[in-house]
Amino acid sequence: MKAITIPTPGGPEALVLSDVDAPEPAAGEVRIKVAAAGVNRADVMQRMGHYNPPPGMTEIPGLEVSGVIDAVGDDVSGWVVGDQVCALLVGGGYAEQVTVPAGQVLPVPQGVDLVDAAALPEVTSTVWSNVFLTANLQPGETLLVHGGSSGIGTMAIQLAREVGARVAVTAGTQDKLDVCRELGADILINYREQDFVEELAKATDGHGADVILDNMGAKYLPRNVEALATAGRLVIIGLQGGVKGELDINTLLRKRGAVIATSLRARPVAEKATIVAAVREHVWPMVADGRVRPIVHSRHPLAQASAAHAEMEASTHIGKILLVP
Repeated sequence: MKAITIPTPGGPEALVLSDVDAPEPAAGEVRIKVAAAGVNRADVMQRMGHYNPPPGMTEIPGLEVSGVIDAVGDDVSGWVVGDQVCALLVGGGYAEQVTVPAGQVLPVPQGVDLVDAAALPEVTSTVWSNVFLTANLQPGETLLVHGGSSGIGTMAIQLAREVGARVAVTAGTQDKLDVCRELGADILINYREQDFVEELAKATDGHGADVILDNMGAKYLPRNVEALATAGRLVIIGLQGGVKGELDINTLLRKRGAVIATSLRARPVAEKATIVAAVREHVWPMVADGRVRPIVHSRHPLAQASAAHAEMEASTHIGKILLVP
């Protein structure tokens, strides 16, 4: 089959379309003929040599796909050849076929195009596991989402809106903020021109954010802690702003706050299956009835994966970027 490999880490040109052996499903796995693969920041980090897959896992990038099941391994129930699905992966999505544990597979939601369904597994699993299962966002609370126009951001806005939370976002252009508003964001902050701590304080009468979903890491750590409400929860899911920051423990103590760092890729299969089951139970009904939808910015042929990565690094996109074999 055709797949994207990374012979030598580097820029977008490091992504090479190669011929590789097609995978065979092991016990408990299904194989998916890929209709589309989602492009994520983690893929960019892997391409640069900063985010290797867990030991023993495929080195082909790609953390989510949609497609049709074309083979089923032993000890799999609930899935048959021909099912239209999408799936959360540990890797391998930038390919014509991929195998995945059956517990990480989801049906394509009613009303969603098969290709566009590739935009759902990673963002829904990330947002639901972090904002709701870990940070326990409640109706009436305020959620601050950094990078509100990203794939994760656009999903976080919609899900928080649906549970009755107030949503604040940061983004770098008015066009991006306008989309965030259309999706349900209440507080719009242009991080290039405004200080998000000050703007959030103004908009919440000094209350701050009950939950912050942060993709920046070190760069925003001190200000994120300052922006927390009493008993607020800061969840760090990315390192775009560096890996080492200064934590003001006195401020954190006074606010009785929590700083939580999580990742999804390296979790055990059973934990991922639990998250995917929760997504299917809680998020899929919202998608099926149109209250929540995937936001797809562009589609690129698999052979032009380098162009997709260049687009992501330019940060001109809103929502998800997809690769189509």
